[in-house]
Amino acid sequence: MTWATFAPAVSAAFLGSLVEAIEALTIVLAVATVRGWRPAGLGAAAGLASLALVVAALGPLLDRVPLHLLQLVIGVLLLLFGMRWLRKAILRAAGVIPLHDEAAAFAAGTAELREHRSRLDWLAGLASFKAVLLEGLEVVFIVIAVGAGRGLLLPASAGALGACALVAGAGFVLHRPLARVPENALKLAVGVMLSAFGVFWTGEGLGVAWPGADLAIVGFAALFLLVAALGAVAVRRPLEVAA
Repeated sequence: MTWATFAPAVSAAFLGSLVEAIEALTIVLAVATVRGWRPAGLGAAAGLASLALVVAALGPLLDRVPLHLLQLVIGVLLLLFGMRWLRKAILRAAGVIPLHDEAAAFAAGTAELREHRSRLDWLAGLASFKAVLLEGLEVVFIVIAVGAGRGLLLPASAGALGACALVAGAGFVLHRPLARVPENALKLAVGVMLSAFGVFWTGEGLGVAWPGADLAIVGFAALFLLVAALGAVAVRRPLEVAA
């Protein structure tokens, strides 16, 4: 297996997981700031343990699903998932909705937790647990979506684990949200890549022989990037005229 074969899967899993890990880290740090590292750490550990159980349960089931059916289902879900990210990225680029701000999210999270200071630490731990579990499930979905069906689960998993380890390490060292990471640009890139994989896997599931085989993913990604850029311009112009 060459780098050109698994590079798209590794890149998509890495970038997608990077975004999800940053969002989970923001909530965990907010919990740690208000209630301390004990409930934040216990909640995060419980979320990781639950996530490991989900992965252990899903793994054997994937081998029992026919390949074309797996590709078709994952392709459709991945396309819907990617288009949702792409839509938000276009609206943010056009100024219709505000850019995502991890510093603001951190401030909002800490403010909400401080409103419940009279409650037990389990409430803060639950917030940390939910953040890690929910964002982790999205990471698992991304890994399965870009890696299943072509024997790329291990490279995709490596990309996802690398991203999560990078974010966790940075959060441990800095003890603050990664607000300077260009998350909105990352979300645009992830939306483009997931949508490209979605079209590719849907076609594979339907028996379409794509020209260039796996390299068709690069072409789809370029097409979605162009559509996103044109969409942002098209949405921005009516706003400028109205202003």
